[in-house]
Amino acid sequence: MMDDQTQPLTEHLAELRKRIIWVLIFFFIFLVVGFLYAGSIIEWVKKDVPDNISFHIFSPGEAFRIYMGSAFLIAVIFTLPVALWHIWRFVEPGLRPRERQVTLSYIPLAILLFFGGLLFAYKVIFPYVIGFSANLTRELGAQETYGLYDYFRFMFNIVFPIAFLFELPILVMFLTRLSIITPAFLQKARRFAYLALVVFSTLISPPDIVTNILIALPMIVLYEISVVICMWVYRRMQREAEVEMEKNDDSEPTA
Repeated sequence: MMDDQTQPLTEHLAELRKRIIWVLIFFFIFLVVGFLYAGSIIEWVKKDVPDNISFHIFSPGEAFRIYMGSAFLIAVIFTLPVALWHIWRFVEPGLRPRERQVTLSYIPLAILLFFGGLLFAYKVIFPYVIGFSANLTRELGAQETYGLYDYFRFMFNIVFPIAFLFELPILVMFLTRLSIITPAFLQKARRFAYLALVVFSTLISPPDIVTNILIALPMIVLYEISVVICMWVYRRMQREAEVEMEKNDDSEPTA
């Protein structure tokens, strides 16, 4: 890639197009592999289901939709590192050497946070939500019989949004480094962010206040962690700028 300051817009767009194509190629490859191994993944997930829950398929196309949905999510998981790498390669020419080194370290952190979010949502949040639903079912004196497709869709709708929200601290670090956001902006937006996170938690969980709070609280904590991270990165950038100015002043010839 040419230097970011001299590269024409058309070359920027061509570079972006090339990287998007590469990400899509990897996504398609992982989609095919995911479809081949979807059955094993589904059986592994079913092992964590309580014994009193029985599954059924209610239409001829449901089994295929389950396989495709599982393959799609497997492809998303394994394409994420590739996508992050190509995003970094696209913005790299516009960064200074120090910024390149720092932002490159974000990629493994982003991957760890994503998988940490998956684990937290799958092992903590989702079992509680299912347990709450089971308690309501027992109070009604009914038998828990779920459609397998509906169960997996419900699980994915909870687990994956939370996993992606765990990327918030890394995203904030990256945007702060690029001077797109500041601590003051995040602090002013706090009330709106809280409201958005609460609304989001109600959309992906059953309509009860306990579950909504259980899902919203980790998200709010993540937001506050992101604010602290933004302040830390912003102060480091200010110190680096001051050091750079002092170096420039020292290098200027005296009259």
